[in-house]
Amino acid sequence: MSSPNRIPVYQPDLTGNERAYVLDCMDSSWISSIGSYIERFESALAQITGVGNAISLCNGTVALHLAIHCLDIGPGDEVIVPTFTYIASVNAIAQTGATPVFVDSRESDWLIDPEKVEAAITPRTRAIMPVHLYGAICDMPQIMRIADRHGLKVVEDCAECLGSSLNGAHPGSFGDVGTFSFFGNKTITTGEGGAVIAKDDALAARLRKVKGQGQSLTRRYWHEELGFNYRMTNIEAAIGMAQAERLPQILERKRAIAARYRELASDLPVSFQRPDEGVVSSEWLVSVLIPEHTDREKLMAGMAADGVETRPVFYCAHEMPMYDQGPRPDLEVAGTISRRGISLPSFPALTAEDQDRVIASLSKALGR
Repeated sequence: MSSPNRIPVYQPDLTGNERAYVLDCMDSSWISSIGSYIERFESALAQITGVGNAISLCNGTVALHLAIHCLDIGPGDEVIVPTFTYIASVNAIAQTGATPVFVDSRESDWLIDPEKVEAAITPRTRAIMPVHLYGAICDMPQIMRIADRHGLKVVEDCAECLGSSLNGAHPGSFGDVGTFSFFGNKTITTGEGGAVIAKDDALAARLRKVKGQGQSLTRRYWHEELGFNYRMTNIEAAIGMAQAERLPQILERKRAIAARYRELASDLPVSFQRPDEGVVSSEWLVSVLIPEHTDREKLMAGMAADGVETRPVFYCAHEMPMYDQGPRPDLEVAGTISRRGISLPSFPALTAEDQDRVIASLSKALGR
């Protein structure tokens, strides 16, 4: 149990219809992977993203795996992915037997560098996986031009950017498949939970079939191909539906929090993620880069002593033991971001007083 005065990095806002909808599931006995909330939540996701086919799943990692599997990518194939990402992006590639090929990030928005993508393409490359981190969106027009030129598939990892947009288009609507996570710290949550979206109806039908053990969509217990049990429960979808109803209010609050952080920290030697022009970020998790050579662990410990929880940004995937193949100077921008980044408390119920405490603690930890 955390201290009542401790400010966590994140906590979900469950102040809407979540309890009522969950109790409705229990009262109706529809608690597994069939029920009205599944259909309602998928329809809500389709409306939010502007993509007609939205398929609910049990978490965001299996969404990535299902997408790659249903694009028939596997052993002998390569998928280009940023090294600066949450490890699920990379693990899902490896789990299909394909090889993740790591590329660097851009200094501005911390996202995959399209120029490095082009240079990493080989005859074995089958797909690109742009990962939209912390609410910002990758340079999808450039990535799609590269993909079209080389005949590659595009799987967008949208786990952290529900509600973001690029020139009015929702992430996940550019590539072949978009994947989402609804873990407890995401913009909307189902507890665990995930989803895929796909514009192509045939691909979407296959994604839906394979998520349910490969069972025919029209003939019960007739299994047409290898499949998985990746289904979301009706209870999870009920929570998600209640969350989706309040998505505009949640986004408004998170964007206000992010804007105030930038104002409060304007005199500190930290830098924020700078999304591309045309990007409206969901501001999922406000993160900053502290000065080079600052002892991040000591800084975070100092803030923890003040009752402020922080977290490091993601470690680079190419540094993980299972993917480490030695020094990679060509990934230095990502390495710098990974070493210097911390995430600040960013949940919707964060108050102005809380933010003042966070920035005061950060300032003290930086020796200001």
